[in-house]
Amino acid sequence: MKSNPRLIALSVAALALAACGGKQPANGGTASPPPLASIVVHAQQGGSEQAWDGVVEAVHQVTITAQTNARVTALPHEVGDVVARGAVLVRFSDVEQKSARNAAQAQIASAEATYKDAQASFERIAAVYAKGYVSTAQMDQQRAARDAAKAALESARAQLGAVGQALDYTVLRAPFAGIVTRRFVHVGEAVQAGPPSPQPLIQLQALDDLRVNVQVPQSVVDAIRQHHSAEVRWGGDAAQAVAASSVEVFPYADPATHTFNVRLGLPAGGAGLYPGMTVKVGFATGEATRLLVPVAAVVQRGELVGVYVVDDHGVVLRQVRTGNRDGDQVEVLAGLDDGERVASDPQAALAYLEKRHAEGAPTHE
Repeated sequence: MKSNPRLIALSVAALALAACGGKQPANGGTASPPPLASIVVHAQQGGSEQAWDGVVEAVHQVTITAQTNARVTALPHEVGDVVARGAVLVRFSDVEQKSARNAAQAQIASAEATYKDAQASFERIAAVYAKGYVSTAQMDQQRAARDAAKAALESARAQLGAVGQALDYTVLRAPFAGIVTRRFVHVGEAVQAGPPSPQPLIQLQALDDLRVNVQVPQSVVDAIRQHHSAEVRWGGDAAQAVAASSVEVFPYADPATHTFNVRLGLPAGGAGLYPGMTVKVGFATGEATRLLVPVAAVVQRGELVGVYVVDDHGVVLRQVRTGNRDGDQVEVLAGLDDGERVASDPQAALAYLEKRHAEGAPTHE
């Protein structure tokens, strides 16, 4: 009958764990160590840290609101679309705005004609006034008429500017490159610029400038402020990591939770990070002695996390409790002692145990 490698691996693991208590051979004899690549684990002095969960958010995010009363005619982009700076996000009906613009242009034409006539009349009166043929009162009256015509022309031009601005509001564009995260309206819906407040239309977040917000207890705030260093980790087993470009501790606590908000800057181009993601953030809090083993030497089968311990008497799978990851190494909090040797290739150690088990030989004397 063909053997099942998975069942063999699990049975070997169970057998190895059952033998965890063995420290010395029962017969007191000597034996040669198994032919496996291994490393001796030593406690190392290094920085200590504490980790909490954080949330990635965009530094630049905006909710675009209605600035004119109109009806939505087009929404070119769906939620999740990445858009360039200046891309059209919303189009509105513009019949009323164009009518208002035409009326303003007609008003300017009328005001220009009135001002031109008033200016000509003023110049004629001024010419005869210089010769003493008209009174000062008549001169002042003509000057006032010219100034009033000029003011009316300037008012008409200002009105055209306001109408033109309202027409511009019928096409809304992205103020920066980013991703559409929410739409508040649908095509055909009528929107209002207010009162009481402008109606929200669409939400946009930039992807090229991100940060992380973390809530930390007040007991560690002083240490975080002192060391001012943190690492953001994400992905499977927090395998991906990047050092925070800045650490900003808010100067006040949440009165309900008594926690402080810490904002971390991220370097530009953080591939794999997106707004809304949950990440693990490790803050430097001091110095400590740590036992580190290579990540490649750690095995995980379901709830079991362990390493293969190698000595002169054989190989045993030892269950351990791991802590924070540091590059290609991980901290061992319990289950392993300073100076013990672990197999650097867990697959080779498992193959060795399977072979010994098949031969009927003890896996750990």
